[in-house]
Amino acid sequence: MIKLAAGYHHISHERPLIEQDLDAYRMPAKLAEPTVCPDCSAVFHKGRWQWLEAPANANQETCPACKRIHDNFPAGYITLEGPYFNTHSEEILRTVQNHEQHERLEHPLKRIIATKRQGDTTVITTTDIHLARGIAEAVKHAFQDEPELHYNPGENLLRAYWMR
Repeated sequence: MIKLAAGYHHISHERPLIEQDLDAYRMPAKLAEPTVCPDCSAVFHKGRWQWLEAPANANQETCPACKRIHDNFPAGYITLEGPYFNTHSEEILRTVQNHEQHERLEHPLKRIIATKRQGDTTVITTTDIHLARGIAEAVKHAFQDEPELHYNPGENLLRAYWMR
């Protein structure tokens, strides 16, 4: 088991994550509708960001995911490592990409920020804690071994560790 940093709690896979209202990237007030993100073209409509055709008269506001990407301020980290990962990294990372693409189709705010290889370890950063958890679970289902999930409610940050 990995030693937890201050403020983090080990969470079980069955327990739902409840986000704190402290997220600085959450919109402070409801946006006027329709609003389009000038970076990714997602549209805020019916109270949520969606992939729609933006009306010509739409307001413009950068969405929370694009703000996180621009600031390089992830909400989730997934660390993948181990001998099995090293020999199957291409297949595992394809599973990660497929999961992210599936989630992003329905939820524009769920995106991968970056995938960085550091020696024998790969770290994936995400714009959403639920996407990070979902990726860890997808890797578990496809390649076995339970990921460790650590959540810091004060920072609304999830760290997932998978080693095999």
